[in-house]
Amino acid sequence: MKKIDGLRETLKNIKHRKPSIIFCPRCASPKIKLSSGLDIWLTPQSYICDDCGYHGIIVMELEEEKQTGIKE
Repeated sequence: MKKIDGLRETLKNIKHRKPSIIFCPRCASPKIKLSSGLDIWLTPQSYICDDCGYHGIIVMELEEEKQTGIKE
């Protein structure tokens, strides 16, 4: 049961996760987008950078830091 609870928690976090900001891995530009609308469900997501022309499946993602309740 512990494994199922862990899976439920992971799926819950993914479902309720805010969209994160993505950046180009080559030039760190936020002007990166999916190469086509079919990338979401038919093929692996492929991205194109408007600034440097990068084309690939790897992007950098910025997530908000979670507060752990520890005071500095």
